Amino acid sequence: MTTPTSKTAAAPAAATGPATAAGPAAVTTAAATAAPAANFLRHIIEADLAAGRFSAKRWAGKPGPAALQATGAPDPARIRTRFPPEPNGYLHIGHAKSICLNFGLARDYGGVCHLRFDDTNPEKEDQEYVDAIIDAVRWLGFDWKGADGNEHLYFASDYFGYMYDFAQALIEAGHAYVDEQTAEQIRANRGTLTQPGIDSPWRGRPAAESLALLAEMRDGKHPDGSLVLRARIDMASPNINLRDPVLYRVRHATHHRTGNKWCIYPMYSWAHPVEDALEGITHSICTLEFEDQRPFYDWILARLAELGKLAQPLPRQYEFARLNLSYVVTSKRKLLQLVREGHVDGWDDPRMPTLAGMRRRGYPASAIRLFCERTGVSKSDSRIDYSLLEAAVRDELDPVAPRSVAVLQPLKLVLTNYPEGQSEPCTAPRNPHDPQQGQREFPLTRELWIEHDDFREEPPKKYFRLFPGNLVRLKYGYVVRCTGCVKDADGNVIEVHAEYLPETRSGTAGADSVKVKGTITWVSAEHAVPAQIHLYDRLFADPHPDAGDKDFLAALNPDSRKTVQAWLEPGIALQAGTTWQFERLGYFTIDSATSLTNAPVFNRVVTLKDSWAKG
Repeated sequence: MTTPTSKTAAAPAAATGPATAAGPAAVTTAAATAAPAANFLRHIIEADLAAGRFSAKRWAGKPGPAALQATGAPDPARIRTRFPPEPNGYLHIGHAKSICLNFGLARDYGGVCHLRFDDTNPEKEDQEYVDAIIDAVRWLGFDWKGADGNEHLYFASDYFGYMYDFAQALIEAGHAYVDEQTAEQIRANRGTLTQPGIDSPWRGRPAAESLALLAEMRDGKHPDGSLVLRARIDMASPNINLRDPVLYRVRHATHHRTGNKWCIYPMYSWAHPVEDALEGITHSICTLEFEDQRPFYDWILARLAELGKLAQPLPRQYEFARLNLSYVVTSKRKLLQLVREGHVDGWDDPRMPTLAGMRRRGYPASAIRLFCERTGVSKSDSRIDYSLLEAAVRDELDPVAPRSVAVLQPLKLVLTNYPEGQSEPCTAPRNPHDPQQGQREFPLTRELWIEHDDFREEPPKKYFRLFPGNLVRLKYGYVVRCTGCVKDADGNVIEVHAEYLPETRSGTAGADSVKVKGTITWVSAEHAVPAQIHLYDRLFADPHPDAGDKDFLAALNPDSRKTVQAWLEPGIALQAGTTWQFERLGYFTIDSATSLTNAPVFNRVVTLKDSWAKG
């Protein structure tokens, strides 16, 4: 067969584009040119397709048991994968790896990826999270439509009836029983890695009795924790996960979709394989922590297939190493703690590793896809340095981001020999990578704003910017000679004076008549646009903030956000959704949550260079 040429995490064709909303990009971004990284799952899929493993597979147009699928036509999807988030929080960068992998593989091999909400834990789930997850997956560039245009958006709760029917069938076949031990007793009798488990006193309970108790559990006649349904497998198995795992537990909780209809809820290890089979999933791709669960995954599917409940071919589970990123915490429990305790300003705080936070900060979806592609897919755990994600952001933004100038720490520069009241236009490319975007124009005047760090009364060695007697170029303007400064009563420099050299204007024959070693950026004090700018940095100062027994809150970076009042180049189009490169400073975007037309607020997306690099 022919190997697909597209990449797992590459953007869908319709999702590529510029950093602005103005139209298609005129240059090729890094995502479009990156070589595919290693992905062992491709070899598995290609071997399955070559062997015709799914050639007899049927699809009735919706999920369901064997009897329903038997009525369907041959499955139009060559493979089916799924992304199955639990709606108990916002998606983060780790989820992005799974999203790109599952949706990307389905796309590349003529299949479909289902978005399935594993809503089996009602106490922690909420419709807010469902909506946020749908939004995040779409923003990342994927959807769940099949070739026929039908959407494959599903909820585990839609299968509760099937699961209950399957549980009854397992009981009748002698594969499950209702246990009355407490959770502590079950845990104690489970055994250890070197000692077998101990049979429950109710392991031999008659099927009719277990069926009746299961119905009472469903109907809410027993309190939480009093009864569980367990699979009857092997209490001496070397794999502890096969020592009669729990399938159902009693939970008197209101579900965000089913209300109070159910008083029992399935364990994930039981629901997961059943959901996959009902949806006709061919390749169930999980992270490595589920590897030890695979024997139970296979066991439960095999028993239900023997009972005629599930159609062949059955799904197969494959595991890959999850994304572990330095300077990041991805535990939903810890992220929720950050939100609830006010350490951040919500799930979409630009410092959060959530997709909502990264989107608000200004990370392009294409950069996240590129990062996921570059990190590859393997079965070996490793930790990826955060700088690789930032590099992907830069690589995506550099070719397409329009340029502008901003001054973040303003200091007034007065050109003492420049006529008062006069101004003249200066020009610069909108994007040096794309000459077709043309030039931008901004005025030069007698009084300018420059960065405070661009002046030193007593300069250190190799300092080539403004200091008394030194020459520097005002970028796109003139060469100027510093003549001195003005200080306040406390000795702080509040104004710098210089003289401009009229014959040295950029773009003229005399531009190179005077050689200088330093160039600084500036904006006209009269015409500059005021703006508030949030300078975001990494949320944690420790590369491994929650490793071992560390208190991750102690690793919070006190400098993760600084806010400054800045001056922007006049004429900048304050268009939401646009990301600019502010020359010499980095990439910046308008904050979607707080910016106003007459009071713009910007977020720093990323610096021009890695400020955390050693050395």
